[in-house]
Amino acid sequence: MKKLLILALILALAISSVACTKETTAPATMDLGPTTAATTAAATEAPASPLEGAVKALFTNMPEHIYKIDQAELVKKVVAGETLTIVDIRGAADYEKGHLKGAVNLPWGTAISDNLSKLPQDQDVFVYCYTGQTAGQAVITMNLAGIKARSINLGWNLGISKVEGVDAVTETTANELADAGSTIDPAVQEAVSAYYAGLAAITDETYKNYKINEDALKALIDGGKNPFIVSVRKAEDYAKGHIAGAINIPFGKTTLDDLSGLPKDQKIHVYCYTGQTAGETVAALRLLGYDAVSLNGGMGMASNHPNGWANKATRL
Repeated sequence: MKKLLILALILALAISSVACTKETTAPATMDLGPTTAATTAAATEAPASPLEGAVKALFTNMPEHIYKIDQAELVKKVVAGETLTIVDIRGAADYEKGHLKGAVNLPWGTAISDNLSKLPQDQDVFVYCYTGQTAGQAVITMNLAGIKARSINLGWNLGISKVEGVDAVTETTANELADAGSTIDPAVQEAVSAYYAGLAAITDETYKNYKINEDALKALIDGGKNPFIVSVRKAEDYAKGHIAGAINIPFGKTTLDDLSGLPKDQKIHVYCYTGQTAGETVAALRLLGYDAVSLNGGMGMASNHPNGWANKATRL
């Protein structure tokens, strides 16, 4: 009898031990925290394709200049007579009215993808648009093709045209693009061509040029549409104030490290300070298969007033 009691006690302790182990094990749906979640996602995701790896490398290996150049610095180079490759991606009519000396015109769209091989890969290529946002997109597509492109801060309207002395290096003479005979990876050419061809396929004017203006985004928020919004500003600036509901993924080398939290079944609205680095982010995300658009003017700064969320009205 005594032996039976001892056996029963041992059995009870064993069952209790198993039960306690099950209770302290996290269920499969539990939020395991950012580090564990990222590790789990990395372990379950299929290996990146060469194209995906190349897009992410543009951020992982991002140079200090973050694919941009200050407008005054660029104008100084032109004034000094440096040999430069400058691409104006504004409309042809605006290019004809006046552009930087030596600049060639590849209007925003398929003119860029159609001429990738003509752009040099052994020197910097400087790109500008109107306010910097579409140039931000363009430089990512160009760098993916091995072209060391940099966008000019704030574009023509808000940046270049306001630099002292720019009139002396503004011309109306059209310039032809010399054929550099660059070799573009076929997969990259295909992806970039699809990127620009997609502009013509946009039927909703709200998202023309892979962008959305401030009023349209506000209407989505006020209408209870709960748009997915990403701020790529610095964490400290995000903490001071951000668009309601926005998450923060600061722009830089780690921006594309873990995208497991971004949806592929809804539009992603990205904003930065003036729209330029958001443009870079949008280009990368779209090349990775996300439906991303940038907010016109970003959050807004004194340099791009009256564009930008905060410049339009107090909406924080």
